[in-house]
Amino acid sequence: MLELTPDAVLLDRTAADWRDALAQAGQALIAAELVEPDYADALFEREAQSSTYLGNGIAIPHGTKPAARWVRQTGLRVLQFPDGVTWHDGNEVCVIVTIAAAGDQHLDILRQLTHVLDTPGVADRLARAERAEDVVALLSRAPVTGRLDKATIAARVPVASREGLTAIAAARLHDAGAAGPGFVAAAMAARPTELGDALWLVEACIDARQPALGLATPAEIDDVTGVFVLARPNAADGATQQAINELLARLLGVLEAGEGRRLAELDGAQLLGRLAGESAGAEVLRVRVRNAHGLHARPAKQLVQVAREQRLPIRVRLEAGGADAVSAASLTKVIGLGARRGQMLVFSAEGEGAAHALGAIADAVRGGLGEDVLPLEDTSEARPSRNKLTPVARAPAPAPDTPLAAVAASPGMAIAPVFVMRLPEFEYAETSDDSVGERKRLDAAIRAAYSQLTDLTQAADGGDMAEILSMHEEMLRDPELREAAVEAINEGASAEAGWWAAIDASARAQAALADRILAERAADLRDVGRRVLGRLCGVAMPAPPDHRYILIAEDIGPSDVAQLDTQRVKGLVTAKGGATSHSAILARSLGMPAVVGAGEGILSLVDGIDLIIDGERGRVVAEPSEARRARTEKAIAERAALEERAFAARHEPATTTDGVRIEVAANLGNTSHALDAVERGAEGVGLLRTEFIFMAHPQAPDLDTQMAEYRRAFDALGPHRPLVARTLDVGGDKPLDYWPVPPEDNPFLGLRGIRLALTRPAVLESQMRALIAASAGRPLRIMFPMVKDVAEFHAGKAIYDRVIADFDDVDVQLGVMIEIPSCALLAETLAPHVDFFSIGTNDLTQYTLAIDRGHPRLSAQADGLHPAVLRLIRMTVQAAAGQDCWVGVCGELASDAQAIGVLVGLGVDEVSVNARQIPLVKARIRELCQRDMSVRADKLLALGTAEAVREAVEAET
Repeated sequence: MLELTPDAVLLDRTAADWRDALAQAGQALIAAELVEPDYADALFEREAQSSTYLGNGIAIPHGTKPAARWVRQTGLRVLQFPDGVTWHDGNEVCVIVTIAAAGDQHLDILRQLTHVLDTPGVADRLARAERAEDVVALLSRAPVTGRLDKATIAARVPVASREGLTAIAAARLHDAGAAGPGFVAAAMAARPTELGDALWLVEACIDARQPALGLATPAEIDDVTGVFVLARPNAADGATQQAINELLARLLGVLEAGEGRRLAELDGAQLLGRLAGESAGAEVLRVRVRNAHGLHARPAKQLVQVAREQRLPIRVRLEAGGADAVSAASLTKVIGLGARRGQMLVFSAEGEGAAHALGAIADAVRGGLGEDVLPLEDTSEARPSRNKLTPVARAPAPAPDTPLAAVAASPGMAIAPVFVMRLPEFEYAETSDDSVGERKRLDAAIRAAYSQLTDLTQAADGGDMAEILSMHEEMLRDPELREAAVEAINEGASAEAGWWAAIDASARAQAALADRILAERAADLRDVGRRVLGRLCGVAMPAPPDHRYILIAEDIGPSDVAQLDTQRVKGLVTAKGGATSHSAILARSLGMPAVVGAGEGILSLVDGIDLIIDGERGRVVAEPSEARRARTEKAIAERAALEERAFAARHEPATTTDGVRIEVAANLGNTSHALDAVERGAEGVGLLRTEFIFMAHPQAPDLDTQMAEYRRAFDALGPHRPLVARTLDVGGDKPLDYWPVPPEDNPFLGLRGIRLALTRPAVLESQMRALIAASAGRPLRIMFPMVKDVAEFHAGKAIYDRVIADFDDVDVQLGVMIEIPSCALLAETLAPHVDFFSIGTNDLTQYTLAIDRGHPRLSAQADGLHPAVLRLIRMTVQAAAGQDCWVGVCGELASDAQAIGVLVGLGVDEVSVNARQIPLVKARIRELCQRDMSVRADKLLALGTAEAVREAVEAET
């Protein structure tokens, strides 16, 4: 509300009649130089149109819309008439609040007044006040409103545990601004109260900024229907407590109505309606305010009059604010909503004739409520009606026979004609009058797309492909996506427009995340969205040629990769994406050469021209010369022959020419792939990403479940091949629904790896117990991820020591992953305490160079052969050499053809790579002399850049 000072209050006035009182009000505004003299006449013109009596003895005269030109500045004056004045509509007025406003600022004043006057006894105290300061204090009392709206509700989330739902509801309050960063942790530590119907209430005061109520309900009910989280500020004033009481009353109303059990079946809009006082059987109408200045006194009075003419109670709320539904027959309540043009009102009524009554309300609101109104502009500009690119000038295609540098994503070379996959254009109507029919169409398309994804997942038979496609299935099951689409459909959008609006908004939010890997998942969302949109529009993706080709795309979704004919597709090139994008991961799993992040110009190539792709060096060459083609074909033939020889010798050890044996193991994310790795020559598992086992379960897997998973890998490896298991590494880009982490500005520098595991020591203990029990005396190597120093290692080892004391006759070693530069720099302090180091070059490179390896512009510079990274590897090897400690490398660098010799020269004992790469890596090691490689490594460490290192390696190859 505007600042009100005592000199704006005129006490103890008398008037002959209402005209005299209104004239005094006008003169007060003129005397304060708030308005020109002509404004006083406009006050009478307004009363001729409609009475400005508000209720409770208060009138709020203000000028007509044309009178805005006479307003010098927005302000108000308060006149008190203790003996009362009979207003022209017969009501008794004791206080006049006259307003000068050029625009719709008076709506805020009206809303403030209605909140103040709703307080019992305030109107009477205003009429009897003897000091202007008392009037100011009464009218300036800021209302405290409780927060409960769409932003604080998370409906049907894919989490079933009470703890997970608590974290989500508390995070909603934090994200909505109702609570600070300390609130989520406080809520997680608070003791929950059972409300009945499997509902729980959690209250927290720490960092609560305003009274607010959050709610999270599960997509599938297990033991919990939902969790309410109440932000209860420590302020002891009555207004704050009243706002809290009102929130709790709304919760109590749902329980008393017996609808607690049904909450998990409702979407966000329905939940908000129930909590606003709408019953399950009520008819509901949603209509936008069209009046230029919103629901000020005159249109509000017209609305109230229409509501009173109906023969049953009608309630109304403002959708955006999430306010409690109020009686549409109460002028003060309706004005108190403060509705502005374009905002959505939600009316509800029940009983016989409810639909007819709401129809009359809709006609009145759309008709302007007694005012001339302009049609609303399309408020769905965020909901594109076409899923197609706006025509833009394409970037020029790469020059013929000129190497184009990009990001190496999957090794291998190929030469073939190109096929540029361009997204189809989906033509569809933007709007529809049949919301019921559109919802049915949308649901049918989602079911069909889900069924297709399920078939693709089953055909993938495990591995990276199945994991990513399974994630797409979960995206389609996300209730919030459908809820957002249905909301748009209810507003008049077609199924196609509503669905794409939901996808586009979610993808944009995902792409804006600071966390790069999470941001890259926006492509997955759009892939899912196009699948459903194609079903709705009857449009299929472009058909590829029936001959061998290299696929070029802006970016390619996992479901598209899953349908590629690998006999025809010889390579993959994308304009966008990084080495960790799903298209790159899947290309590696298929053994397909791939280059990503090649730039927009690659999309301008003409279908059918020849292209060379080099997935090891990250290069493509369009329209190669005959000489380059011949060299490439020779290199491909030599590589094929090498691969054939390597595969034949895959079970032979990788021993250098001077007799140094390097163990070659496999990186696994799925224990079912261990047997395949052994078949390809793996001498063990050098990295088992155990987090994928946890991510595959809706709840934390128990001891028996984990043992069964790990035992499968040990059985495949046999009695002598070791298994190196990384303990649970979640957080950052790998969240667990049932282990929620408070929002972080930079998750990669926050709670993840061993830091997060130490917050749940029971989980870490259970995992190590399952690993040791499953090993049954077979060689097991356990390592902690993201260790920064010896203190963190000892914290994890203390748990290990408790577990290992319960076992006899075991072959277990304990080590750490070298992923953080501090750990490499302090390797000398760690080496006496560990059995081994395993260097994770992916994260070590990113943290050392401060370059995100998936960054669209910088990713090519995130090179593990940078001398800074190599020096950290050398430091780690040297620290281990003085102790009985071996060193392995389990990052992507271990399978880089140019890096293998460098790693051997630096003195590593083991490398762990993708199972498909094992035969070739072994073959390359057998061609090396460790002594020579060591001499060369010393020279390479003296160079200044990764480019210089690669050039030097290339020159000696």
